[in-house]
Amino acid sequence: MSTWRPASRFPKWLSWIPDWCHAPLIWMLRLGIAALIAFLAVAFFYFLQSSKFDLDEVAAIPARTTILDRNGTEIEVAWGSNRRLARRQDLPDFMIQCLEAREDARFYEHNGVDFRGLARATIRNIKDRDFTQGASTLSMQLARNTFEMRAKSIHRKLLEIALTLRIEQRYSKDEILTHYLNRIYFGAGCHGIEEASRSYFGKSVSQLDKGQIAMLIGIIRGPHLFSPTRNLPGARAQQDEVLDRMIAMGRIDEAEKKRIEALPIKLVPSEHRSSERSYALHAIREELAEILETSDIRLDGLIVHTTLATDWQLRLETDLSEALSEAEKAPGWDKPTHAGYQSGETPEYLQCAAVTLESETGSVLALIGGRDFLHSRLDRTVQARRDLGTVIEPWIAAAAAERGKRVIPGNPLLTGRQIGPAETERIIKRCGIGGPFLTTEDLFRGGVASTPMELATALTTLVSNGKRPQPFLIQKISNADGKTLFTRQTSRSQAISSNAAKEASSILKQVAGTRSYTGATGSGRDAWLLRVGPTGSTVVWLGFDSPERIAKNPHIDKILDDLVKRLGNN
Repeated sequence: MSTWRPASRFPKWLSWIPDWCHAPLIWMLRLGIAALIAFLAVAFFYFLQSSKFDLDEVAAIPARTTILDRNGTEIEVAWGSNRRLARRQDLPDFMIQCLEAREDARFYEHNGVDFRGLARATIRNIKDRDFTQGASTLSMQLARNTFEMRAKSIHRKLLEIALTLRIEQRYSKDEILTHYLNRIYFGAGCHGIEEASRSYFGKSVSQLDKGQIAMLIGIIRGPHLFSPTRNLPGARAQQDEVLDRMIAMGRIDEAEKKRIEALPIKLVPSEHRSSERSYALHAIREELAEILETSDIRLDGLIVHTTLATDWQLRLETDLSEALSEAEKAPGWDKPTHAGYQSGETPEYLQCAAVTLESETGSVLALIGGRDFLHSRLDRTVQARRDLGTVIEPWIAAAAAERGKRVIPGNPLLTGRQIGPAETERIIKRCGIGGPFLTTEDLFRGGVASTPMELATALTTLVSNGKRPQPFLIQKISNADGKTLFTRQTSRSQAISSNAAKEASSILKQVAGTRSYTGATGSGRDAWLLRVGPTGSTVVWLGFDSPERIAKNPHIDKILDDLVKRLGNN
């Protein structure tokens, strides 16, 4: 008995294809349908994920940056609280052209995602086995900056693409450009094109010339590294790259490029550039700018957790100010006084600088870069390198002890001679003092220079068993939702042996529960106070910016002794 079955029939559209191709073609068709279904499923998933984000945030005024001290108390400063936002009509057409040329040549052609560029980047990433290429359009960068999407992963990239497509549907191209320029970071603590324009050039964005425009657009890729205030040659190189791209796109010619490059770049003086009202806050802003760049954090509304102890900062400021004011009022003082100066005048009165580092970590508890921030923005804790004089003795002792030699208290010359100037210099440098050093025995008489920050680092090295810290002001950065974006990893290296550090520390004198050491240069131009309290190591410098003898009457020792008493045992 036979069973009848109908003969298999191939679709007519396959009749012209050789028989051996039929099966592979059908499998390819099935795989294509499966891939399409998978693609639609993934697209639907990321559409749902992107719908959880509020697109109103794209156009919202960026939140201010909040600064907290080490106890979580807000410091009286609010960067970005008076943010000026640029409107589309404020943005010169040349700026838009430069931005297209530099960042997204097909901005007005694509729908937010440049799939050609994305395909090239994907192939390159596969070859490199890493996420070396991003192919981000301006719209994608806006999505990333608005919602802080920094993780390098396929998931993040797909979510970014979905958000970008939503943004393109919600906002016009001109609105996207404007929101992008209002949100991105331009270095030197400047978020947004208007703030950057006023901070760097002292004028609104609508008043910028073509040279200034090309420079601002050029630094977008490295706002901290190429900030004009810290690296003008680098900023000019970026300006040149932007103009070359403009030539390649046919927007300008070589003659126009040369004319633009010839335009003078006049930057706003540093004393008029920032809104901080103290050296400590200015130093925080400088460190923050570097962290934002190196950690690729471009979000506003940051919560910056600093290491400052505001009670000790205020105490140190007050005691220093009162001690110097009393010295200037004493009979026989024949130098200019702080009271006789107005804001903006070049200071010539007795100056000071002070740094306190936490002995355990090296974090900055207090920082005073000068006597009056409104008179002078020069931060003398890191920018003034002055002779140490007799306060070099503890480190000469440390060098001798490190080499197993005898420390002779009160006689650094005999102590240092046992190992010689060269070896002494080598060991002192390991503690953090940068020099320059005299190469003769005058080194043992104080022939070495240092900044107050370096000396504070070296002092902390002595009191923490020879471990040299890396000073820092910012412990952590988080966003408004409490998500941690940056955490400081403390770093301490063993500079000298624990025994050498202890023997050198013993030279410090016990005064009211603290250990201190005061001294001055033989010329009387610089005076120093070293002080080790229960938790922190403090260095104070006194002198004039243009080196001259501090005073004959009252003697400088009286000023230092008065300061030691004022600080007490805190």
